[in-house]
Amino acid sequence: MDKTVLLCDDELAILRPTEYALQRDGVNVLCAINGEQAWQLILTSHPDVLVTDWQMPRLDGLELVERIRDHNDTQSLPVIMISARTDELQQSERAKRLQLAAVIAKPFSPRELSRCIERIVEVGNKTVTHL
Repeated sequence: MDKTVLLCDDELAILRPTEYALQRDGVNVLCAINGEQAWQLILTSHPDVLVTDWQMPRLDGLELVERIRDHNDTQSLPVIMISARTDELQQSERAKRLQLAAVIAKPFSPRELSRCIERIVEVGNKTVTHL
């Protein structure tokens, strides 16, 4: 896959192994440790997919996605949200309004994440799955 994925999580114990696994699968990976850093990378690097944690300090995942959807140049960026609280996230009207491409429960398999990214790249920014 010749696409760039921005991976955003404040937990390095999740970020680094996931980055390594995705790179091993042939994905170009950019990393951010918070939503503000991710936003700057989105504006400068134009990734094909964003994978972000929901709960982070400074700018959480939903706030980041709201910013993305409100900006003309980024509003169509496909977003995969990862969270330990997926039930709450999937029932959130706010999350539904933000058109997440997928919601993945923590802990997750990097291989499953890689497959989800491949499906999203194939279909564009449409809701693909909730794992």
